[in-house]
Amino acid sequence: MSYLKKIEYEIILKDSFWIIRNCPKCNRKTYYKNTGKFRVNANGSKLDIWLIYQCEECKHTLNLSIYERQKVSSISREEYQRFLGNDEQLAEMYGKNIQLFRKNKAAIDPEKVNYAFVKLHETTEYSDLKGQIIIAINNPYQLKIRPEKQIAEISGLTRSQVKTLFEKGEMELQTKLPHFISVSINACSFPVDQ
Repeated sequence: MSYLKKIEYEIILKDSFWIIRNCPKCNRKTYYKNTGKFRVNANGSKLDIWLIYQCEECKHTLNLSIYERQKVSSISREEYQRFLGNDEQLAEMYGKNIQLFRKNKAAIDPEKVNYAFVKLHETTEYSDLKGQIIIAINNPYQLKIRPEKQIAEISGLTRSQVKTLFEKGEMELQTKLPHFISVSINACSFPVDQ
């Protein structure tokens, strides 16, 4: 009797995104990192809140807009206090929010993205079919990581071993979306015990 094993993973960020951009003080492209601090400006009943990024070399700052001309009443009191107190967890949460970077047209450096795979769920069903493993990977940040690299990192195989399995037809990409991939693998040809 054979089995069908389904393993679900999710990509998580270990820390905030880094921005790469021209620094006016350094006169070249540099890396900007999350300072863990916010800038809050109130003008009457309107509020502006930014997450502060800083050039790694000269400390020149870049403000990423979180709220612009927002009514004070539209932000919860708790969150507002966390902004005022430069809450590190809140700054880290916004530093991982891909939509914030898109909204601010801030270029994320893919080489400095520090991520990990977390196993969410694993099931095994027994059947008369040939042994098979299905690996599903949720990529909520839509990081640009090639499917064979994702599978290699999860399995411990090299990328060339994974490519060979694809070429031999022993591994098949079933779904490829910016935020999700699913791969079917012939269990007999997959040397790593998941």
